[in-house]
Amino acid sequence: MSSTLFQQKPPPEPTPAPNVAPDGSTVKPWYRREFYVGRAVKAEEVMNFSRQLSSFLRAGVPILDSLGVVAEENASKKMQEVVSDMQRRLRAGSSFGDAISAQHKVFPGYYIAVVRAAELTGRLDDALEELSSYMEREVAARRELKSALTYPVIVFFLAIAAVIVMAAYVLPKFESFYTDLDAKLPLPTRMLLGFTNITQHWWPVFLIVTAVLVLIGVATLGGDQGKTRRDTVLLRLPAIGGLVHLAAIERFCRVLAALVHTGVPLPDAVQVAADSTNNRVFQTKLATAREAMMRGEGLARPIAASGIFPPAARQMIRVGESTGSLDTQLHNASLFYERELSFRLKRFTDMFEPAIILVVGGMVAFVAIAQISAMYSVYSQVNV
Repeated sequence: MSSTLFQQKPPPEPTPAPNVAPDGSTVKPWYRREFYVGRAVKAEEVMNFSRQLSSFLRAGVPILDSLGVVAEENASKKMQEVVSDMQRRLRAGSSFGDAISAQHKVFPGYYIAVVRAAELTGRLDDALEELSSYMEREVAARRELKSALTYPVIVFFLAIAAVIVMAAYVLPKFESFYTDLDAKLPLPTRMLLGFTNITQHWWPVFLIVTAVLVLIGVATLGGDQGKTRRDTVLLRLPAIGGLVHLAAIERFCRVLAALVHTGVPLPDAVQVAADSTNNRVFQTKLATAREAMMRGEGLARPIAASGIFPPAARQMIRVGESTGSLDTQLHNASLFYERELSFRLKRFTDMFEPAIILVVGGMVAFVAIAQISAMYSVYSQVNV
């Protein structure tokens, strides 16, 4: 009786803190999960992380100790937080692939897919080394593209700013001058003055319309829900669509070649390689091809039926499947499309600069023609 009266009640279970997941991680608001602007960690830092971790693993250092050393040597606080979170997940029993996939805003989709596949084959160090080399090529290509586009983009925006300043401050003074002379103005001058009047009196409407269009674009194409539409639009854009298409094919062939070479079963390898493209259009088409392959149709026929691979890739895959050298042919295809992508990218940047200069030159020429023709017209009418 007394033992029952004085028996202590078990302590109440702690109430989980708000915005905290069961594994201890912070739950982000919905808008931060759906939309993400910018990149938390630079691609160069991910590349260095991959190379360092590969070296430590190849030297036989345990993965938790390797991550600790990488975090200590990394100068980026954000990357240190990412590595610390990965260590915490590994200690909790997660696999390295799961720890990487939890940081999907830092590591690209193809990176996560290759790491997951490498865990199955026990060649994580080789996969990380290959990923670092691949990211190094991507970083070099991105730097080359930025350096080629910096000058024409700056010139274009300076020209836009000059046109806005002329339309807002300079041209209205000429308009009052022409009005006082009561002269008949030529068509280019009337067009230019009409544009000036619109920008002066209707600029709030332009701002509102622009804001509405931006909101519609974000709601339609932004976030994870709009990725399929966004990828479809990217593939259909002139000039840019071809580059995106080639990049996805090159990445698919390279990843699939590495997975087949390491002995990953072909259906799983196709799934991982499709995810590595980070393109929903490719992923949907390749999922259909994978289902046909599971029904016993092989690889070359479903790939050809998908309609997203060019003839050269289809032929290489067909030859590789029939001769038993699929990994070699896929590697050759990836090298071929890597060179083709570099060539088209260079051609695009070489054409972009003169195109911008032509546009800017056309704008300046139109303003000059409108002003000079108006002066000649006024002069001739005053002499009369």
